[in-house]
Amino acid sequence: MPTTVEPSKRIVVAISGASGAVYGVRLLQGLRELADVQTHLVVSDAGWLNVQQELGLPRAEVEALADVTYPVHDIGSTIASGSFRCDGMVIAPCSMRTLAAVALGLSDNLITRAADVMLKERRKLILMVRETPLNLAHLRNMTSVTEMGGIVFPPVPGFYQRPQTIDEMVGHTVSRVLDLLDLPQADAVRWNGL
Repeated sequence: MPTTVEPSKRIVVAISGASGAVYGVRLLQGLRELADVQTHLVVSDAGWLNVQQELGLPRAEVEALADVTYPVHDIGSTIASGSFRCDGMVIAPCSMRTLAAVALGLSDNLITRAADVMLKERRKLILMVRETPLNLAHLRNMTSVTEMGGIVFPPVPGFYQRPQTIDEMVGHTVSRVLDLLDLPQADAVRWNGL
């Protein structure tokens, strides 16, 4: 019987309908550069609209960045089960609607179901929440997800590296997410003190 060699790491990337589709795309590009990392992509309907509106990228080009892609309503996909071996999930960006569904355990699509699996299996879940200003419901949902073990990671740019372009700010933020996933990066910019 032939044996299948599994990748060292499997990461689920979800792109929901908040502004900031560039974070999900750049994350996929960064993961693609790492050896032995398999990516699984799911994008909401509003996420696809933002990819088109904000980046002008065709769907096929984004899907080609991932090893496996799933329709958002395919609740029977492998990533919907805790038996699927996975090292983490990032929702980049994460809309307030998606945050609320995760906080309340509403597995009404594949993004929220996969996130629920991460929480119940005690795996790493990172939500790059995008909204401002925040109302009390947003803050309570973030608290709830944090209490369940998720990581709320608003993509707030760091200026101590003196970025010169938006691309550098996005790259630094994505690099921080890769750090949270325990994925090594040879060219990550680190703070070396004053």
